[in-house]
Amino acid sequence: MVYSSQMTESILIVEDELSLQETLAYNLKKEGYTVETVGDGRSALEAARRMKPDLIVLDIMLPEMDGFEVARILRKEMSAAILMLTARDDEIDRVVGLEVGADDYLTKPFSMRELMARVKAQIRRARLLREEMGQTITSEPKHEKLSFDNLVIDLTRREVILDNEPLALKPKEYELLLFLAEHRRQMLSREFILERVWGWDFIGDSRTVDVHVRWLRQKIEKDSANPTRIVTVRGGGYRFEG
Repeated sequence: MVYSSQMTESILIVEDELSLQETLAYNLKKEGYTVETVGDGRSALEAARRMKPDLIVLDIMLPEMDGFEVARILRKEMSAAILMLTARDDEIDRVVGLEVGADDYLTKPFSMRELMARVKAQIRRARLLREEMGQTITSEPKHEKLSFDNLVIDLTRREVILDNEPLALKPKEYELLLFLAEHRRQMLSREFILERVWGWDFIGDSRTVDVHVRWLRQKIEKDSANPTRIVTVRGGGYRFEG
């Protein structure tokens, strides 16, 4: 079902519980968003590929295909923000959700106020990203790079090169690596990283940082179990050595 509005931002709701699906759609429509709803994983893939939404509100437990698999597939195809819904307050669900590409998660039952706060935070981030991309296209860019031996961060292309080969990084992985590199040899707390990279309005915890650091280590370290580039500071946070 599609709910239209004059607002540019669009949201895809993937929820098999019809009453919750309708409640979410009603409240998001009242906020002015364009909303489409589906009730199973395969339909979610089809709808997302067709409408290319700014945000996907994605339940984990779904018919046909679960939310983890849907998120894993869509993250490879598009940059839409993903807010996952889980019926259990289970850390494993949250960690797996982040690992397959979710940007945030919310445990059922939740208040509509909390959902709206998270939705608005993700939509605002998507809007800022579009504006930044527009400025990059219309302005004359300066070709800037940060180089650390065989690791190069190309700021103009938003690209990371390792041993002369481009790395496939998710947007947040790139932003995190750039932030760490810009503060080379400084100890940065998880809370500080979370605020500066994810934004002060991100409703999550510091484990998000740990998950993304682990992903980066797997891609840029010779031995991710014994990292030399992104090192852990006991009781503090992380430090980028280059």
